[in-house]
Amino acid sequence: MFPEMRRKRQQLSREEAEAVLTRGTSGVLAVAGADGYPYAVPLSYVYQNGKLWFHCAKSGHKLDAIRREDKASFCVIDQDQVAPEEYTTYFRSAIAFGRVRILEDAGEIQAAIDLLARRYAPGDSREHRQAVIRREAGAMYMLELTVEHLTGKEAKELRLARREEP
Repeated sequence: MFPEMRRKRQQLSREEAEAVLTRGTSGVLAVAGADGYPYAVPLSYVYQNGKLWFHCAKSGHKLDAIRREDKASFCVIDQDQVAPEEYTTYFRSAIAFGRVRILEDAGEIQAAIDLLARRYAPGDSREHRQAVIRREAGAMYMLELTVEHLTGKEAKELRLARREEP
């Protein structure tokens, strides 16, 4: 179903690709937009145990697209260092493919919002976090992308540098 990577030597292992998702703080969600145009939008997210969570407004292009077609991809760039003298970049990225659903169960919604809040405000108190969640939760939906396929790739220079590390 998913094509093999052409440059297999640059392919990250599943664990390495998951590490990219875990480290990242933003990525780009790509969905089938209106009138056949792709729609890609940058988002904050959290990744855990093969799932990505992000929030959205209760109406809009992204939500309309997901309701029409639940298949999506999510790309995170972990490193992008331009090497002008070589006319290249030293990059590392991961792309997750899967299906997105709008969470409806109150417990799932609460858990997803809490994960996202702890990710972006790790020093916040539980009480304050819960107060903010109570205040904001009614104005948004939580979305969950279940990863069906995950791939990652890095520049050959980064791969060689990691092999040379002690």
